[in-house]
Order: sequence, then C-alpha cells, then structure tokens
Amino acid sequence: MNDRPLAQIDLIDNSTSVELSSNRTSLSFERTRMSADRTLMSTVRTSLSLIGFGFTIHSVFGKASALIPNIDQTGTRLGLALLTLGILMLVMGIYGHATFGRALTRRRERLHELALIHHAVEYRATPTLVIAVLLLAAALLALGSVIFRMNS
Repeated sequence: MNDRPLAQIDLIDNSTSVELSSNRTSLSFERTRMSADRTLMSTVRTSLSLIGFGFTIHSVFGKASALIPNIDQTGTRLGLALLTLGILMLVMGIYGHATFGRALTRRRERLHELALIHHAVEYRATPTLVIAVLLLAAALLALGSVIFRMNS
C-alpha cells in the first residue's frame, strides 16, 4: 500500500470523494469486462453443443444411409443445419465480444482524457476469445469435412 501521507497522494481534483468515485468507476469497467467474457463463454458453450450435435447427427445418418440405401436425407440435412447454426452463433458471439471490447476501451479512454480516472486501459484479447476463435477454426474444418463427404 502507499505509505505517503494523504496530502501527498495524487488525488483527482484533490478530493477523496472524487478519488473514491474514480476507483469505483474503474472497478465497474473491470466487472463489465468480466461480464462480457462470461457472455462469450455461454455463447461458446451453446455453439459447441450445436456444432457437436450437428456433426454427430450428420455422421450417424450418413452411416445409416450407407447401410440402408433408400433412407431419407432429412437427418443428414438436420445435422448440417445444426453445425452451420453453431458456426453462425459463434461468429456473432466473437464479433459482438470484440466490438463491445473496443467500445469499452473507447469509453474508458474518454474518462481518462477528462481526468476522471487515473489510467486508460486498452482491453486485449482474453483467453476466452482465443478459445472461441480456435473453436471456430475447428468447426469450419468440421463443416468442410462434412461438405467434402457429401460431395464424394
């Protein structure tokens, strides 16, 4: 902690109440950023379920059609649709998270420019965002594999 007397500590507007308000504001930005990460995590979980179910359903019905020649292709199409929906949801979640992070950075920079908070922080990619992008790459590979198998 800081051992300097209160009079020597850099306070915003030389006011302890403004300083406390600034600290609460800074912490609220951190809570908001963590909330955005939790939202992205829930989007990743939901899209992963859609992608997993879609790939599994497509694979099961694809193997069944090899055993039973006249089976309807509805199951295969359903699997492909779920896989595609999962990918679309993941793309929208990643885009929304990145857009929100940039907007949050701009708001915090603005408060710093107005000397209402001490530090401007640029929010960078979080582990959640990195995992979401890697999952998107894996899902696109799975979609490519499904489409390649359908055409061959």
